[in-house]
Amino acid sequence: MMPSGALQLRIGHGYDAHKFTAGRPLVLGGVPVPHDQGLAAHSDGDVVIHALCDALLGAAALGDIGRHFPDSSQDYENIDSRLLLRRVIILLEEYGWRVANVDVTVVAQVPKLAAHIPNMRKILAADLQVDATQVNVKATTTEGMGFTGRAEGIATHAVALLMAT
Repeated sequence: MMPSGALQLRIGHGYDAHKFTAGRPLVLGGVPVPHDQGLAAHSDGDVVIHALCDALLGAAALGDIGRHFPDSSQDYENIDSRLLLRRVIILLEEYGWRVANVDVTVVAQVPKLAAHIPNMRKILAADLQVDATQVNVKATTTEGMGFTGRAEGIATHAVALLMAT
C-alpha cells in the first residue's frame, strides 16, 4: 500500500487545543486527571490523543483527525479518544507504517501534570503498540501568557516518527 520508492521514515506534527468547561471529566493521554473542569469537545476532549492522532495521520499523509472522525458524526460524540488512537494505528498498519517514537508537549497552566505523565506514557505506549521508551510526554506552562496561561484551556503539540513495516 505504500508507494514504491517512498521514504522509509516519515515525521508528522499535530496540534490540538480545547477550552475548559464545567461538568466534564478531564482526560489527558487516556488518564483521568483530577480537576474542577474538563475540556469542551464533541468527544471526550483528550487534547493529548487528538494531537497525537494528527501527528500520526500527518506523517502517513492520511489527512487529519477531523477527516477520519468528524465532529458532525454522532458516532464520535463523547467517544473515548483512546478508541480513535487505536483506529489510527490500524489504519497506519494497513498503509505499511508503524510507530518509531512520539514526543508530546502539553501546554497547561493548570492542573499540574507531572504526577500523571508516567501513566500517560504507559497507556499511550499500549495503544500505539510500542514500548514506553518510545513515548515521551512532557508538560509546560506559558508563565501566565495566552489562553493556557489564563487557565482557559489546554493545548498540546505532538510529533510522531513512523517507519515502514
